[in-house]
Amino acid sequence: MNTPYPFTALVGQDDLRLALVLNAVSPAVGGVLVRGEKGTAKSTAVRALSALLPEVAVVPGCRFSCDPGAPDAQCPDGPHDAAGATTRAARMVELPVGASEDRLVGALDIERALAEGVKAFEPGLLADAHRGILYVDEVNLLHDHLVDLLLDAAAMGASYVEREGVSVRHAARFLLVGTMNPEEGELRPQLLDRFGLTVEVSASREPDQRVEVVKRRLAYDADPAAFAARWEAEEQAVRARIVAARALLPAVRLGDGVLRQIAATCAAFEVDGMRADIVMARTATALAAWAGREDVTAEDVRQAALLALPHRRRRNPFDAPGLDEDKLDETLEEFGPEEPEEPEESDEPEGDDDPDGGGGPGGGGGRPSEDQGPEVPPQSGSSEEREQQGSSGAGEQKPAAAAEPFRTKLLSVPGTGSGAAGRRSRARTDHGRTTGARRPRGALTKLHLAATVQAAAPHQQARGRSGRGLVVRRDDLRQAVREGREGNLVLFVVDASGSMAARQRMSAVKGAVLSLLLDAYQRRDKVGLVTFRGAAAEVALPPTSSVDAAAVRLQALPTGGRTPLAAGLLKAHEVLRVERLRDPVRRPLVVVVTDGRATGGPEPVAQAARAAGLFAAESIASVTVDCESGPVRLGLAGQLAQGLGGAVVTLDELRADSLAGLVKDVQDHRNRRAA
Repeated sequence: MNTPYPFTALVGQDDLRLALVLNAVSPAVGGVLVRGEKGTAKSTAVRALSALLPEVAVVPGCRFSCDPGAPDAQCPDGPHDAAGATTRAARMVELPVGASEDRLVGALDIERALAEGVKAFEPGLLADAHRGILYVDEVNLLHDHLVDLLLDAAAMGASYVEREGVSVRHAARFLLVGTMNPEEGELRPQLLDRFGLTVEVSASREPDQRVEVVKRRLAYDADPAAFAARWEAEEQAVRARIVAARALLPAVRLGDGVLRQIAATCAAFEVDGMRADIVMARTATALAAWAGREDVTAEDVRQAALLALPHRRRRNPFDAPGLDEDKLDETLEEFGPEEPEEPEESDEPEGDDDPDGGGGPGGGGGRPSEDQGPEVPPQSGSSEEREQQGSSGAGEQKPAAAAEPFRTKLLSVPGTGSGAAGRRSRARTDHGRTTGARRPRGALTKLHLAATVQAAAPHQQARGRSGRGLVVRRDDLRQAVREGREGNLVLFVVDASGSMAARQRMSAVKGAVLSLLLDAYQRRDKVGLVTFRGAAAEVALPPTSSVDAAAVRLQALPTGGRTPLAAGLLKAHEVLRVERLRDPVRRPLVVVVTDGRATGGPEPVAQAARAAGLFAAESIASVTVDCESGPVRLGLAGQLAQGLGGAVVTLDELRADSLAGLVKDVQDHRNRRAA
């Protein structure tokens, strides 16, 4: 719409509005990541902020928005004459999830470079966003290499483009804002750390606030211009305050005492690296300037910590972001500035500290589950009696705690795919090692120089080549074919029957599946979870990019009952059929976690064999994790793997550093060579 929703008309979302304003005051803060459920005004708030930014003065005709007062000495369009400067509104540039690297950083005109010898450069979105806002909706779905590029540019304030021996550098200072829905997958910790601030948003549960949101939205939709006019005075006030805070920012003092509080806070929450300390210092300074003060206070440090640290303290990919505010207050009080000149006030905190000194929480209240240890359901009788009880459906077992996760061996889909970028299986991608060349289909993006020269060389005499160089035409250009890695759909089919609960086997099984989920998280896979027990199978988690959700469902998975193996396989086959319609290029990898028994339904063994044959007939990649334990083993999981047309591994062989797995790999290699 031409008239954006007014920033000051937003209801609630105080943290979101504050984080955006602080970045507007000081872009050096490093941007903000907005996490929240759908329909919480994330995108609306970002677009509304762009209308509050002051106008910028630019050099006429400069494609890189150079400031006339301090033009970029290395601007590709320079040198500039400061005369005739013009002003324009600050831009908000949106980066689409499906954008290419060339669209983000810019691209060289390869055809003109080869045919005319002109080093022509077409600016990308980073140049367009200079001195404005770069907005990435659903940033968690953006390819990792693109996130790296834009975060590097945001940190350095410049973009560097290297293409076929030509170097271009231009300024790229912008306010970076990313929004995401955690249900669709998390950003990796190393990428989370590159965002200055993070904010968690959710819809209000207060009926009055929700009513006000609806009333304002309906009024805006009915007449955007009239609605914006009603809020123009408030908008002007915030705009003027941002300008005043920017002017005050260089005068704000950051004392040694405040820096000590910042360092102590980062150390107390075990934050890796030094970026958090720097971001907290910049945020606290911006908070003081926004409040119209020249001194940073302890309250500024506290607010900066709540915005800059939650996403940096995650020690495990499945840890929920957050901050223990009691621990934060204790740290700030302990390392607060000393005031010996006022003994009557300093005596009171000492008296208050004495009772806490004997046994304060020390921040340990956030990990009760580890202190309690894994919960093992009480059982009695022999293991065979317990197994028979579970198989007969009598008494559902309590969910068993998962064993400690471990690093798993790589499970991959054979062949070469073309799905979404990831780290599991081979695929033809825009990035990776060059494996060949082809004629370009559409715009040329990655030139294969050697193949281009070879294509042009036989025609030089006919083209009247002079001694000045090679004559290259469009038909000679060759696109580089590259091979990288792709993410797959890893569908877990987990046996939760009574036989799996025997001998406390389910704890090890959950630990193995959790390990595979961690592996899927690191390799950018989608995951799904199908479980079967009793009389039927169910989809515990439809295919999603949020492996966190799969981990939660796994922890709460109960066991007991018979083993409807056929029902589990058929349910998994149906899930894959539906997902193939939604995402046809993403290849599936089915991981069946079972001991191979089939006891549920009529003719359970024959039905399971027929269901497994469906996967083999469609060449669906599969791995069967054999969970059978004990001195006597029936080898049923191995028979199931043969029916599926896939491999089988035991729980021990699943470990990447397993000696049994290494021996098996060597034996398989020898067998293939012998064949």
